[in-house]
Amino acid sequence: MEAAGFLVMLAILLVSSSSFSYAYDNNPLQDFCVAVPDTSAAVFVNGKICKNPKQVTTDDFVATGFNNPASTNNSLGFGVKVADVNLIPGLNTLGLTVLRVDFEPDGVVPPHTHPRATEVIVVLEGTIYAGFVTSNPTDNTKNKLFAKILKPGDVFVFPIGLVHFQRNVGETKGMGIVAFNSQNPGVITIGNAVFGTDPHIAPEVLTKSFQLDKKVIEYLQSKF
Repeated sequence: MEAAGFLVMLAILLVSSSSFSYAYDNNPLQDFCVAVPDTSAAVFVNGKICKNPKQVTTDDFVATGFNNPASTNNSLGFGVKVADVNLIPGLNTLGLTVLRVDFEPDGVVPPHTHPRATEVIVVLEGTIYAGFVTSNPTDNTKNKLFAKILKPGDVFVFPIGLVHFQRNVGETKGMGIVAFNSQNPGVITIGNAVFGTDPHIAPEVLTKSFQLDKKVIEYLQSKF
């Protein structure tokens, strides 16, 4: 009886751990669940409502234009094209988002996090310095940086939730393809989240936190 009980408990744990592994995007229960546009949805769900399978077409699984660069005409010198569930309705429930990211020389994707997804980048053009920082250690040591200069053909992984960045350190334009294991990975850009909120975080909070003069904090808030 004890052995049987142990096996039952083991089976429950295995099923539970399998469920946890799909905590970020639901495990599909059918071939596909092509998304209905939000404006046509009658109820709200964690994801998007499925189109009637009889109305699904090949176009629901296709997007074009990834061969054309994204606009990099901004102060950071990078741009992205997003292939997500809003562009490809057939991605709904499949736990996937793909980006094309383009860099000008010295273009940078500033430190940011994705709260709901792990990210992987495949560099196709340029020389990209990429890295991520560990969460706060428990032994009062410094956060550790994992970073590397990537060349075309290199692949780099950014674990879920960790602060990371990319910068084109080459003399020519750069480009990579990025994938996330979520149809809605989310993004928190650190500078925007700290200095660019509406309304602003009280300067007294930031002067104490960053050990900076209040005028420096107010200047940084004005930049964002």
